[in-house]
Amino acid sequence: MRIVHFGHACILLETGSERILIDPGAFSTGFEGERELSAVLVTHQHFDHLDVDRLPKVLEANPDAKLIVDPGSAPEVEKLGLPFDIANVGDAFAVGDTSIKAVGGEHAVIHSDIPVIPNIGYVFDDGAFFHPGDSFFVPEQKIDVLGLPTGAPWLKAGEAVDYLRAVAPRVAVPIHEAVLANPALHYGLFGNLAPEGTEVKVLERAEPAKF
Repeated sequence: MRIVHFGHACILLETGSERILIDPGAFSTGFEGERELSAVLVTHQHFDHLDVDRLPKVLEANPDAKLIVDPGSAPEVEKLGLPFDIANVGDAFAVGDTSIKAVGGEHAVIHSDIPVIPNIGYVFDDGAFFHPGDSFFVPEQKIDVLGLPTGAPWLKAGEAVDYLRAVAPRVAVPIHEAVLANPALHYGLFGNLAPEGTEVKVLERAEPAKF
């Protein structure tokens, strides 16, 4: 097995004869150039996991690749006119000689005021690799290599450590890290959820601001 990380949540998993791209999202770069993909898998509908502008180009360049998405992403993909299959919790399927199980079901809670959306984690080859998407789901089988979420509006460092300990893989590969260098995502969350009458004002570095 070989893993290529294109930044944030996007992983290319090479299992021998199969090349499977997972979560080609807006914060990831370089995946557009991949060819001979067997499948493209999406864990959930958030733009940092599903880039609706670049996904059609990837599939156009890889006409034999299967597109498999979670239930929440299906309406967005349907708008693109792309053929796809939906992975529901408990589904077991194969891409070539690579077995995949769909697990989890729900995105981690961002805030109590934000509805929880679907999220499917993918376990490959009985635990050889696990991509949890944006969740803390712990699979029943032993995981050899875990894609470990590292930074997110729904995640603090201590929770990531607890999740790492709960899964206890042989190897943890940090993913979902782009927001650590892109605080605008958090700023938007503060602005959207701020109490009435509160303005969230981001200061430019070394620039004075009047209040």
